[in-house]
Amino acid sequence: MAVFASGTGSNAQKIIDHFKEHPQVRVALIVSNKSTAGVLDKAREAGIPTLLIEKEAFFRGNAYVPALQAAGIDFIVLAGFLWKVPAELIKAYPARIINIHPALLPSYGGKGMYGNFVHEAVIAARESHSGITIHYVDEQYDHGATIFQASCPVLPDDTPETLAARIHQLEHQHYPKVIEELLLTQVVKNQNS
Repeated sequence: MAVFASGTGSNAQKIIDHFKEHPQVRVALIVSNKSTAGVLDKAREAGIPTLLIEKEAFFRGNAYVPALQAAGIDFIVLAGFLWKVPAELIKAYPARIINIHPALLPSYGGKGMYGNFVHEAVIAARESHSGITIHYVDEQYDHGATIFQASCPVLPDDTPETLAARIHQLEHQHYPKVIEELLLTQVVKNQNS
């Protein structure tokens, strides 16, 4: 699998750790759109190849599909990747790109809804709960079919940072396991066909 990330890579690190000794699944590539992203350091520390992508080539070129195919990538995981995925990449990996969103979709999703922007909106709306959504990626932001959701309470004295800390715990607890279940189900399907 390839893990796409734009930031520090805390979710990417959990995924790398989870699959480090896995007999059937490996993180083969870390892809980032920022040369200063902390996730690139995490990849180097783990000995995982990296691919730094450029906006023009991603959106108006070949979406790096040949590079991903050359690396043997079968599945793509978005872990804090802040660019919309172009249609060409979605076509090349149908139902094989997933994302994690820090809210209970369909609420608080869409363009510009990431990180603390999500948590600020949830708190401003006085929601009693928030959570995570793991979903397939399609041509629209935060729109693909839901795979998994988990929730946590929004406390009366929450700030975006305190809520984010609880959301991160849910992400780290569930994302690697859900990825593993999806991939192992895919392996079994391929063996039976």
